[in-house]
Amino acid sequence: MRTVLMVAEKPSLAQSIAKILSKGNCTSRKGLNGACSVHEYSGSFQGQPVRFRMTSVCGHVMSLDFIGKYNNWDKVDPAELFSKAPTEKKEANPKLNMVKFLQVEARGCDYVVLWLDCDKEGENICFEVLDAIQPVMNKGSVREQSVYRAKFSSITDTDIWNAMNCLGEPNRNEALSVDARQELDLRIGCAFTRFQTKYFQGKYGNLDSSLISFGPCQTPTLGFCVERHDKIQSFKPETYWILQAKVFKGKDSPLTLDWNRVRVFDREVGQMFVNLAKTSRDAKVESVSKKEKAKQRPQALNTVEMLRVASSALGMGPQHTMQIAERLYTQGYISYPRTETTHYPENFDLKGALKQQSNNPMWAEEVKTLLSTGLNRPRKGNDAGDHPPITPMRAASEAELGSDGWRLYEYITRNFIATVSQDCKYLQTTIDFIIGTEAFSCSGKTLISAGYTTVMPWQGIPLEEAMPVCERGDTFTVDEIKLVEKQTSPPDYLTEAELITLMEKHGVGTDASIPVHINNICQRNYVTVENGRKLKPTNLGIVLVHGYYKTDAELVLPTIRSAVEKQLNLIALGKANYQQVLQHTLDIFKRKFHYFVDSITSMDELMEVSFSPIAATGKPLSRCGKCHRFMKYIQAKPSRLHCSHCDETYSLPQNGAIKLYKELRCPLDEFELVLWTSGARGKSYPLCPYCFSNPPFRDMKKGMGCNECTHPSCQHSLNSFGIGQCVECESGVLVLDPTSGPKWRMACNKCNVVVHFFEHAHRVQVRNSPTSCPRHKYNILYLCNTFI
Repeated sequence: MRTVLMVAEKPSLAQSIAKILSKGNCTSRKGLNGACSVHEYSGSFQGQPVRFRMTSVCGHVMSLDFIGKYNNWDKVDPAELFSKAPTEKKEANPKLNMVKFLQVEARGCDYVVLWLDCDKEGENICFEVLDAIQPVMNKGSVREQSVYRAKFSSITDTDIWNAMNCLGEPNRNEALSVDARQELDLRIGCAFTRFQTKYFQGKYGNLDSSLISFGPCQTPTLGFCVERHDKIQSFKPETYWILQAKVFKGKDSPLTLDWNRVRVFDREVGQMFVNLAKTSRDAKVESVSKKEKAKQRPQALNTVEMLRVASSALGMGPQHTMQIAERLYTQGYISYPRTETTHYPENFDLKGALKQQSNNPMWAEEVKTLLSTGLNRPRKGNDAGDHPPITPMRAASEAELGSDGWRLYEYITRNFIATVSQDCKYLQTTIDFIIGTEAFSCSGKTLISAGYTTVMPWQGIPLEEAMPVCERGDTFTVDEIKLVEKQTSPPDYLTEAELITLMEKHGVGTDASIPVHINNICQRNYVTVENGRKLKPTNLGIVLVHGYYKTDAELVLPTIRSAVEKQLNLIALGKANYQQVLQHTLDIFKRKFHYFVDSITSMDELMEVSFSPIAATGKPLSRCGKCHRFMKYIQAKPSRLHCSHCDETYSLPQNGAIKLYKELRCPLDEFELVLWTSGARGKSYPLCPYCFSNPPFRDMKKGMGCNECTHPSCQHSLNSFGIGQCVECESGVLVLDPTSGPKWRMACNKCNVVVHFFEHAHRVQVRNSPTSCPRHKYNILYLCNTFI
């Protein structure tokens, strides 16, 4: 019997698809990597009995990186990264052993059906999977097809079975467009990031960012935020005046009228109009118009609109929103959440999707009414040819989904019901008045039919006080007319929703990558998220953008990235050559990089005004081994030590606290040791600032502390405090933390394992002993002065 391997993008997807195709009759087991399960069942494929084997990956199998030596920031000129530096595909998560796992499961298989997500990234993962498994699969006849691609948009029985019955082939061109984007972002981003990070962190101490990163999409994204900041800063308020009139008729409440001239910017002119209006005590009705209007129901939901609404209405960031949407999709609650389409295809089962919602008490009444009276065809939208709009696929409750999951699902569902509902209809009444020589008006709305706003009440027509009944020629008594002084106000900082709109409009990023770029500028400390999800640029973000404008505006303007995105889309459509697009784009940015390097002083002039020199930053902490003067500890990211006398800067471990370690010195270089700690219950270890940046032995790497130092006799090294092999990872050694008493602990020098022990011991020592464990060849712990 032949075997069919099927591969999904996530373990939960594999389980759901296997359950549908096997009709719940499959056996499951854990894969060798522990992260992915394998589901097996018997069935029919291409008219023959087969054994199906369904498993998954965990996102991308491979990632692109430079070969080893080009990852050394100190020894490689960033300019070499544009062309000279070779790249290689590495396992995206080596701990998962994904390639080995796939090969074990694929060995002896005759066919493969790829159930990866149906977007460009999914196509790229298809070929990563094929590269891993094809060498070990059975070789069929030359004419026989062995690779199949399933296309689906939701995890429903109908969609999955339709995909299985209409298998195609993976799209090589779409996969290549992703390869091109990955290589461009890697080469361009790394070259600019390495250069400006080393240049500015070596000069300034209070940048408060561990990486001064540049990205072809990230930087224009930041540019939008700074552009709005600049408009706010340069805004000069102007004083203007409006005429405010109040009129009444009989015992009715006064009406406030709007002045048809709107406003004037000269007080004396405004006063003149007030005087002209005050010549009459009556307001004469010039006309009364009533017009029936409609508020259109929303279009079907795509990714960008979902991100916009989640940020502005639900208070959820784009990255968080996509994580929740992907979870809802893999659990079968909604259709695929990455789509640019806002138009339902003619054969989409709108009624079937609506029926799923008929028992939810929050909208059951509206749904049942629609099912009995008939659905309104959704508005015509944009068909991008990818996936149908985001649609609820089955009923859910808040208890099932959790708070944020339910809020997003509720919005998606309400939007879907609204798209097949009637428009909201209302009557707009406008009354035009003349007071003296000046024209005024007022208007109000009266609801005729709520339509879709019954399920989206926040978009409903607000209840207003009824307009007075009157007709042309009627008069109202003027209650007051006065001149009111006001001022123009500056724009507010960009909200996430507004930024998403700008990114979509200018072609910066894709529906899948927009949340990543916004998250990056937040993580890099270029912007902060204020109340109302407003993005306020930091000093660093502002100076960087102004610096790019000063040296080469195209580095921050969206135009060049938009042009690149168009070229990448042409690769996906098979209309452009992968190598030619790659080479042409890299040539452009290489020239821009050289010009940027030559012009860096322009940006540096801005930096000097905003940030302190490294020598003037920080507090004295430990002594330098070269000049024996105190070095300053700079706490702002990235934390480091700086000797102003030697003009040298030494790296330190990040994300923890640093303090002096007993004024002890390294026997190799005389530098005073410092202690890094991650907290009271976490790991701690001493380190030599010089050795940390300049490994003293061949078997050591940059960034190693005393707990990994292989010095044979140093009292702080691994040889002095190492105890035994880590219980979790293969390469780590458990090392005693000599500062942890009386609550003693040992920690792995590779991973985050911490072992607590001897909590009542007064003193713990590690000694070399002839009776030390022969298996692990490490030291023996001795418990001293134990208090009972």
